[in-house]
This record gives sequence, structure tokens and C-alpha cells, in this order.
Amino acid sequence: MDQESSLLARNDKETFLAATALRFAAWSERWFPDAFVFAAIAVIVVAIAAMVNGAPFHLVARSFGDGFWSLIPFTMQQVMVAISGYIIASSPPAARLIDKIASLPRSGRSAIAFIAIVTMLLSLINWALSLIFGGLLARAMAQRSDLEMDYRAAGAAAYLGLGCTWALGLSSSAAQLQANAEAMPKSLLQITGVIPFKQTIFLWQSGAMLGVLMIVSALIAFWSAPSGKRAVTAAMMGVDVTTRVAPLPPRERPGEWLEYSPLLTVLLFSLGAGWLAQEFAAKDPVLAISNLNTYNFALLMLGLLLHWRPKSFLNAAAKAVPATVGILMQFPLYGGVTAIMTAAAGSQGHSLALRLAEFFASINTKETFPVVMGLYSAALGFFIPSGGGKWVLEAPYVMQAANELKVHLGWAVQIYNSAEALPNLINPFFMLPLLGVLGVKARDVVGFTALQLTFHLPIVLFLLWALAGTLAYAPPVIP
Repeated sequence: MDQESSLLARNDKETFLAATALRFAAWSERWFPDAFVFAAIAVIVVAIAAMVNGAPFHLVARSFGDGFWSLIPFTMQQVMVAISGYIIASSPPAARLIDKIASLPRSGRSAIAFIAIVTMLLSLINWALSLIFGGLLARAMAQRSDLEMDYRAAGAAAYLGLGCTWALGLSSSAAQLQANAEAMPKSLLQITGVIPFKQTIFLWQSGAMLGVLMIVSALIAFWSAPSGKRAVTAAMMGVDVTTRVAPLPPRERPGEWLEYSPLLTVLLFSLGAGWLAQEFAAKDPVLAISNLNTYNFALLMLGLLLHWRPKSFLNAAAKAVPATVGILMQFPLYGGVTAIMTAAAGSQGHSLALRLAEFFASINTKETFPVVMGLYSAALGFFIPSGGGKWVLEAPYVMQAANELKVHLGWAVQIYNSAEALPNLINPFFMLPLLGVLGVKARDVVGFTALQLTFHLPIVLFLLWALAGTLAYAPPVIP
């Protein structure tokens, strides 16, 4: 029996749900196109819908072109979110920390639950940081023969930050966009106004949801992990987990001296730390960190310091860049889609966004809005796996509907954030950086993440509905 057949035989012993999810993951990996294709399809569908709504072709085309570059600041900010997280996670101090904490768990199951908790906590700071750090932690634990840790379940646990909690933290694309007027499309700003972090990720209701999800996710990760002879280790999968990031090669030219010297690092970090100290002293810390430029600046300065030598810092940045291609190529399309929806007016001067808002409001009440929006956002998220890009597409009409139904606008953002993460649990798109670190395929881990999804979906929808009743609507604050 070859290696793949052996692994499939082991999978047959797992739950029916996990086995079904593994087959689905194999199908989606084979047949699902790149996410760029879905973004392009969204452009075409929205353009046709706008013309059906009565907008002439020349106005639709004009709106598309005008909106294409409207998200450039936000696009670059999201690119820097991904790069800075990778830089920090791949730094030498992070590697030493990983080696230290990898020795803490005493069993394979506790190791998997530990990975889940660590990655979910890190995702609240930066989603890319949680992915890379979690993957490296799983590799480090897989080196311990005494754990008998199922490598597939460990990989799934390393993904729970992005699959469960990241959108409830500081790197939430939707919350960051809504808190920054200069990054928002003007058409969206007129609908929602500025919504600070205090009204989104720092709501106590958001914290309550986060706490429930972390506890449930860790328990599922623990109890669903195969143990003993049923555990499929990294060695059984043919994955060499002993490989390490190669150290910097020796300096060869005199001109490389500054690239290897910490002198520039210390000077740059000193300047950056001085600016950050003034920024946080002059502003409410919550408002300061809600500025994407400040957030990214702080993470980059920390990454620079952790790598110590400019050469190491630049090498890490270069390795992070390929993971940002999807953001760079898709976000302009989403900007064009948003412009078509809001600016290409049809019959009676009504835009497509307004029509959709009217429809969304007509099928909802204030009480049903959280559940319906949650289901809609989760379903759409499977086909458009981009938290920030999809929000720009979805926000104009769902937030207008929230205004009409008198739903708390900050909680509407959190409804989106909580539901948007759900399809990540079975969509291979954002798994790619993690899979590269782990050396496995999507079908190896999706069986376990799909099991998480079956529990998360009803829990998230219930909490979105129940907690919405504790918040009162306030009109948008437009600067």
C-alpha cells in the first residue's frame, strides 16, 4: 500500500463528517479556480446587473475605471499587514520562542489545543503572524516523538486564528477600513460615516463572542484530534520537520557591511519608537492603533528590531511578498465593483447598491438582520475569500439596510467580521501560506477545520442575534 492509500485508510476510521470534508477539500482543490477569477466574475455580474437596473454602458464603464484605483491606499495597507506579520513570525527571536514553548505540552492532544489557543491569540494582533507562527510551532512540536501528535490536526489548529478569530482583532479589514475615513471610498463614507474601534472590535459584545469561540475551538481541537495509533505523524506523511530557515551567508563584499550591521536597525528603530511614543501620548491609544498606518508602522519597527540585521529583515520581507499577490491584483477590481454599485445610477436615479439595500431591508426586520446578514456574508465569503475586498463590495447595501432597520452600525460590522471568517475554515485560499510552512496539502487539514465549522456556524449565528439586542442604533458620524 502506498503512502497516500495508507493515509486514506486511516481517514476512513475518522468521523463520517471529517471524511466527507476531506473529500470535499480534494474536490475543491482540483476544481476551484484562483480567487482572482471570482473577483473578475463579480465585476461582470455587477456590471450586467447595473445595466439591467437601467444604467447605460458608458456610465458603467466610466464608474469601473474611476473606482479601479480608489482603494490603492487601503490595498497597500493590507499588503503591509501581511508582510509585517510574516516578518515578525520568521524572526530569530520568534524561532527561539517557538522552540521554548514547543516543549510545554505533555501529550499530542494538548499540543494541538495549545497550538489552537496560541494562533487564535496571535490572530488578534495580525492574521499573517498567526498563520506563520502557528505553522512553525506545529513543525517544532512535530519533532517531539514523545507527543504522538497528529500532524493534520495540528495544521488545522494552526489555521484557527484565520478561520475563527482574526476578524475580531486589530487586523480586521472591515473594522480598520470603517475607522479610517481617508481609506474609505467616499460613497461608503456617506452611508456609514466613521465607526471607531470602540464601536466594533472593542465592544464587550465582541469580546464575549471572541471568548466563546476560543473556548469552543480549543475544546473541539482537543477532542477531535486522533491519538495513539490513530495519529498520523509528520513522519508518516513524509514531511521533514527538521529543516530550519538558513542563517545569513557570510559577508563577501565590503559594501555589504551595513546590510549585516545592526547600526541602521538601532537608529531606525529609535526614530520609529520616538514617533510612536508621541503618537500614543497625544491620542487615545484606541484611536491611535485604529489608524492602519500607525498599526503597520509599529509592526514593521518591531519586525526590524527582531531581525536585528537589515539583510535578515529584507530576506523575510522578500519571502512574504508572494503571499500578497492576491491582495494587489484583486482589490482594484473590488474598488471598481463598488463604484459601479454606487455611482452608476439607473432608472429613477437609483443605484444598484440602493436597490440591493431596499431588497435587503424588505426581507429583514431589526431582529432577523443579524442572522440573515451573517448567513449571506458567510456564503459570499466562500466565493470571494477576501475580508477587506468583500466588505467594500458588500458594505454599501448591507450598511444602508442597517441604517434603515436601525441596527447598531458597529455591530453590523462585527456581524460581517464574525460570519466572514466561517468559510475560511473550508476554503483553501488563505491556507496557502500555512500549507507551505507545514509541507502538506489542503485536503490534509480541511477535514478537521470543517468539523470546527459545523459547531461554529450555529454558535456564531445565535450570538450575533442575541447580542444585537443589547445595542442601540446611533446615526452615522460623517466627518
